[in-house]
Amino acid sequence: MKRRSPSSSRSSRQGKTQGSQGTGRRDAGRLRIIGGDYRRRQLPVLDHPGLRPTPDRVRETLFNWLSVATNGARVLDLYAGTGALGLEALSRGAREALFVEQSAPVARALDANIATLGANGRVISATAEAFLDDMLNTAAAPFDLVFLDPPFRLGLAEQSCRRLADGGLLAAGAWVYLEVETELTPCVPEDWMLHREVRAGDSSGRLYRLP
Repeated sequence: MKRRSPSSSRSSRQGKTQGSQGTGRRDAGRLRIIGGDYRRRQLPVLDHPGLRPTPDRVRETLFNWLSVATNGARVLDLYAGTGALGLEALSRGAREALFVEQSAPVARALDANIATLGANGRVISATAEAFLDDMLNTAAAPFDLVFLDPPFRLGLAEQSCRRLADGGLLAAGAWVYLEVETELTPCVPEDWMLHREVRAGDSSGRLYRLP
């Protein structure tokens, strides 16, 4: 879905080279919406080091699991990158989505794609940490569905999960999808129940359900 840290990225995982590595994309510079209102729409992906959409196969599997969870959901796509997961959720009936992306050029490209679709999404150009800090000081509604795909091997996955939980930013019964390096077994809050797991290449995706 987005960049990997330099220590974790292989050349086959970077930018436009990803398209030849079994992601299911015909054009490495395009993001294809899999299902919903924007199904088959193709959007440009910025040529930026390490930037990549979550593979089609993984997105299709994930949203099959989330088939009853996206309609009307308030969505957070943290570490958004291309915004592939948040855009897919909007296509499938989410009422709104916030996309957090620290790279200004990547954020602008994502904002342009949201405008192209006419979707109810908003891009916030900030680090995930700064965004979560700001959210703790607001009375914003909690999120029903959160996508987390932080850069690998920087300790950001567990940190983000803890801050989301401790800050009261998740609705009762919320879903959290966390994508990490395959060798990592993330430590998440004890009441997060693992619902499903999918593996692709050097990443592993886990879908959690909150009580």
